[in-house]
Amino acid sequence: MRARNGDKINLLFNVTPAVLEDYRDPILAALQRKNIDARAGLLGEIAPEDVDYIIHATGGPITDFAPFINTRAVLSLWAGVEKIVGNATLTQPLCRMVDDGLRQGMVEWVVGHVLRAHLGMDRYVCEKPRAWEQHVPPLATDRSVTVLGLGELGSAAATALAQLGFRVTGWSRSPRDVAGVRCLAGTESLAQALASAEILVGLLPQTPETIDLLNAERLALLPKGSFIVNAGRGTLIVDDALIAALDSGQVAQATLDVFRTEPVPADHPFWSHPGVTISPHIAAATRVSTASEKITENIARSESGEPLLHAVDRGLNY
Repeated sequence: MRARNGDKINLLFNVTPAVLEDYRDPILAALQRKNIDARAGLLGEIAPEDVDYIIHATGGPITDFAPFINTRAVLSLWAGVEKIVGNATLTQPLCRMVDDGLRQGMVEWVVGHVLRAHLGMDRYVCEKPRAWEQHVPPLATDRSVTVLGLGELGSAAATALAQLGFRVTGWSRSPRDVAGVRCLAGTESLAQALASAEILVGLLPQTPETIDLLNAERLALLPKGSFIVNAGRGTLIVDDALIAALDSGQVAQATLDVFRTEPVPADHPFWSHPGVTISPHIAAATRVSTASEKITENIARSESGEPLLHAVDRGLNY
C-alpha cells in the first residue's frame, strides 16, 4: 500500500519540541531500513488532509483530530492513553506503546522496590541504626505479593516476582492466565486479592473503574503493616485514605511513582510523610531506540495492509 502523496508517507508529530528532537530522526531512519520513505513534521508543516500517521505524546498541541480525515492511525509514544482515549474527535485507530525497553524497565523497578520492602532495606540503608539489631527477613516463599493489573507490564512483573519465589496473586478486570501466578478477575474477587497482599503492586491503567479503587474501605482489607508499590496510575489510590492508613499502621510504607498531579505539589503531605517514598515517574520510561522500532513496525504493518498492533479498545479505555 503506497501513500497518497507519491512514494513518501507523511508523519505528523503531535508532541513537544523536545520529544520531536528525540524521535524524528530515529523513526525516519527505522522506516528507511524497511524501505519506507517518509517525511515528518509538526502542525503547519503538513496539511491535515495529507497526514498519514500521527505520532502522539502528552503535551502535543493537537486536541481536535477531526481535520485529519485521511489519517490511518494515531500512534502513542507512551503506554498510558487515558488523556486521549476519551477525545470525541479522535475517530482514527489509536495504538498504545508496548515496548520491550519499557517492559524491562518496569520489571526492574517493581522487583527492586518489592525486594526493598521485603528485605527491610530502609532500616539499614536509610535509618542507619547505631545498634547491632538483627532483623532477619522472611524468605520470598513466605511472602505474599498481589499485583493489580495483568496487562503487558503487570504480567511481566508478576512473572518475575514468582520466579524469585514470592507467592504471587494477580488481579485483573478480565480473566488472565500467567504461569506461576494465582490469577483472580472481576470486582467480586478484589477483596480476596487485597486480603493476601503483604506487598501490593499497582499496575492498573486509568479507567473509570480504577479511579479511587483503593479507598479507605479497600485499604482496610490489606494485612496490617502491608507495603504498597504503585507504578500504574496515581488516581488508583485516594491520597487522604493512604495517609490515614500510614498513620494508623495499617500500611507500613508506600513507594509511589505516579501521582494525581505531577510534579507533586510542594505542599503535598507525601513529601514529608516518613512512610512515603516519592519516585518521580521514572519506573518505566519509553526508550527512543526501542520505541522507534515499535512505531515503525506498526506503520509498516499498516502500509502492508496488516492489522495494527496494540490497538486501544475504546470500550475498555486501554
